[in-house]
Amino acid sequence: MNPEPDTHKNLVPIIGLAGGSGSGKTTLADALAGAFSSPPTLLSQDRYYRDLSALSVEERRSVNYDHPDALESELLARHLSALQQGCAIEAPVYDFTQHSRAGYEPIAPATWVLLEGTLVYALPDIQPLIDFRIFVDCPADARLLRRLRRDIAERGRTFEFCAQQWQQTVKPMYAQFIEPHKARADLVIDGNEDINENVKKIQTAMQSLSGAS
Repeated sequence: MNPEPDTHKNLVPIIGLAGGSGSGKTTLADALAGAFSSPPTLLSQDRYYRDLSALSVEERRSVNYDHPDALESELLARHLSALQQGCAIEAPVYDFTQHSRAGYEPIAPATWVLLEGTLVYALPDIQPLIDFRIFVDCPADARLLRRLRRDIAERGRTFEFCAQQWQQTVKPMYAQFIEPHKARADLVIDGNEDINENVKKIQTAMQSLSGAS
């Protein structure tokens, strides 16, 4: 899928990378960032969880973070538009251990943007900005195991909390807001395949995008 010449001419291409939690998106995004001669601006959806610092920690833990409303999509859209025009941004930093925004940091523009996250195709504000859509497909059992390992080791969560969150929000929100976009993706890849092979597939599919080469 080529960028539309009338609306995206001379703008930095934005490539979306979505899929369920634990599908391997972040690992693939990191691999992609190092596989091109022109590295992208790598931007994670997870930076844009709304600032809930006014709530207690217990209240923050009860929020459904797998719903699009948990994300400050208006800010993400403004930042993507700025990067698309070659401007730097002050991107939020998010602390998963506290369920809270922890500040901001500068992110420089590049010749293309790689936007990664579970819900990037479920946010209406940013859909007109995305030039190419990649979907990482992966079975639920594999995604669950990966998520458990990550959240317990890196985010200080208990097994009980992770299991409850999976059943109450992650699984149903995947069915409602994430999986339907697989059919609309420009490229669907298998999250269980060799990562180097997936990178090659994406490189081949993206050859028509001028900035990502």
